[in-house]
Amino acid sequence: MMAKKVLIVGAGLGGLSTALRLASKGFEVEILEKYHQAGGRLNQIKQDGFTFDMGPSFFSMSYEFDELFRYCGVDNPLRFNELDPLYSVYFSNRKEPYLIHKNLDRLAEEFAKIEPEFRKNVENYLGQARGVFHDTEYRIVKRNYDSIKDYARALASVPLKHAPLLLRTMWTELSRHFESDDVKIIFSLVAFFLGATPFNTPAVYSLLNYTELEHDGYWNVQGGMYKITEEMLKLLEAHKVKIHYNTEVKNVLSDGKEISGFLDQNGEIWKADYYVVNADAASFRGQILNRPKYKDEKLDKLHWTLAPFTIYLGVKGKIKDFYHHNYFLGDNFKEYADLIFSMSEVPEKPYYYVNVSSHQNPESAPPDCENLFILCPVPDLRVKADWSDRESLADSIIEDLGKRIGYDLKKNTLTRKILDPIDWRDKFNLYKGSGLGLAHDLDQVGGMRPRNKDEEFDNLFYVGASTVPGTGLPIVVISSRLVAARILEEERNALLALK
Repeated sequence: MMAKKVLIVGAGLGGLSTALRLASKGFEVEILEKYHQAGGRLNQIKQDGFTFDMGPSFFSMSYEFDELFRYCGVDNPLRFNELDPLYSVYFSNRKEPYLIHKNLDRLAEEFAKIEPEFRKNVENYLGQARGVFHDTEYRIVKRNYDSIKDYARALASVPLKHAPLLLRTMWTELSRHFESDDVKIIFSLVAFFLGATPFNTPAVYSLLNYTELEHDGYWNVQGGMYKITEEMLKLLEAHKVKIHYNTEVKNVLSDGKEISGFLDQNGEIWKADYYVVNADAASFRGQILNRPKYKDEKLDKLHWTLAPFTIYLGVKGKIKDFYHHNYFLGDNFKEYADLIFSMSEVPEKPYYYVNVSSHQNPESAPPDCENLFILCPVPDLRVKADWSDRESLADSIIEDLGKRIGYDLKKNTLTRKILDPIDWRDKFNLYKGSGLGLAHDLDQVGGMRPRNKDEEFDNLFYVGASTVPGTGLPIVVISSRLVAARILEEERNALLALK
């Protein structure tokens, strides 16, 4: 029997992972990509001798990559670096940063003055988070849903002891375990820099603190994060998977029950047996399929993650006592978190994250130089549509960062590039510039997220951050496993029908 063909729209991590899984199972796979190179947000910028990872700079649950390559019958070609400390946190009212260690004894020493009972308190907190993680990993996260009833049955299988965490916010839960606001803020950062705030994020997401502090820690990739994309491309080439760049899907052809083809911006028709969309699962349904439920006016009422404002800075000289993974905060966290989603103007003193990949990957910068990736979460384009102030915002962040690390960044800048939410929207079709797609509110998780199998077309599927299970590199790798399982099940059913 001739191999079935799969057409994938989008060469982000979800699309590449799905292509690799299906190609390894004998499918003929072809990929259409709007951008000029693969990776989606997991991309790369080269400029003036510097190499920057464009988006993600670290991940947890590293074993999900092992699972992906094992599924495809190959050894993991990537080499991971474990981060230690995990990250540093700079508060504007404190000269020295907090160093967040995975070793809880060292972390207790770091917090000794502000949280004397930290060691006991964190064990209780992580014990609870550990239970949530392992009691939901397979019951909720690593599974497909065919209906809301199906999702409700899955939720009912989770031990009842976790139910109160659905009713409390992450901040409330942290306040039950810790006295110090600094500790609570630091443990909130996993939510804040995923585009939400601890004041509206359900307490079940304390499981993220478990993944960072106890379960697997944080990792990056030797040679830079883009190595993930590059190694996957090598494997896809070995499977003869074709990728067509600068190709954007604009419309679909169908017989009402199945997709018969995708139409690109040049009017070319692309045909396959199965279609997988690695664009935003909600906005694709609205903008391409014209589903009333997913039109802009409906989507605008949903809760989306914050948009990225990113600066790529190549500087002369080596910056001492600076870590791979750094957060820079003010002294008004609750006020800032409450307002950031609704501000039509960027605050005077924004919170931001800085990654210095040249520390662990010196080849990413010329000799005696550093490359800095700066991420400032900002309101999406529904709230702030005008980014004519991008240069002044970048200037203020760079000036603030220079003062706080004691290094004249402006004087030593060799190259600089800015991407605002409009750029992110236009390059990667991110809905209204939202960096990580739909937020993880209780009514937007699990079976409440846009499904990974289309409601109307039997041969159309979705993969990526805005379908199940959700956001984050390892979670998207899980998403590829779920959608591959769907397609393999369709094939099995088709073969049974022939018998």
